Amino acid sequence: MRELHSPPSHRRPGRRWTPRRTVALIVAASGVAVLAACSSSSSGTAAGSATATPPNAGAFSGEPPSAVASAAESLLASASAAIASASEASAASVASKAAAASAFEASVSAQQVTTREKAASVLSGEPDGGNAVNDVAITGINRQNTGGLHAVVVTIRNRGLEAASYAVQVDFTDTSGKTVDSAVVGAENVPANGTAEPVAFSRQPADRTLLPVVVKAVRY
Repeated sequence: MRELHSPPSHRRPGRRWTPRRTVALIVAASGVAVLAACSSSSSGTAAGSATATPPNAGAFSGEPPSAVASAAESLLASASAAIASASEASAASVASKAAAASAFEASVSAQQVTTREKAASVLSGEPDGGNAVNDVAITGINRQNTGGLHAVVVTIRNRGLEAASYAVQVDFTDTSGKTVDSAVVGAENVPANGTAEPVAFSRQPADRTLLPVVVKAVRY
């Protein structure tokens, strides 16, 4: 009779439980427990109430470091001082320009006070451009020298053989060609082949773009 033998066992040799493996399993198990607790807590909170509990302000303590607070105060003080200084400088600049404009206007008016009225009277009787338009040229004056006023030097050249007087009207137009201001100047007893240089100016705001044009010039 043949003996029956059990097939050979292919089981792997049993693992040895070392202390390191035991610690790893404990840590893993702890992690699973923590995750489960968090999940349970989150689901419970969401289901229980939709209103968040405000933090207890009384539990807070401490103040900003004094160095940071001092730096912030210093920056604010510097900014305030800079703004105040800029405002004062701007006001002083405006006042200075206004004073310069007034001084320039007064100076020009004083030089022409004796001739302007007569020149205006002569021009009022001239329906056209006049007989001396070709004897007149204009040159702009830097507004830094006029307190911001638009002003031009009106150069009058007497091309005749005898002394003569002149009346000139200068219009200041905007960029569209529309006249926004006019000035009348005069020069009396200009010698033959001589020149005169009265100044015409506008009182329009300095920030406007103006173009001076000679519209009338009469030799009389």
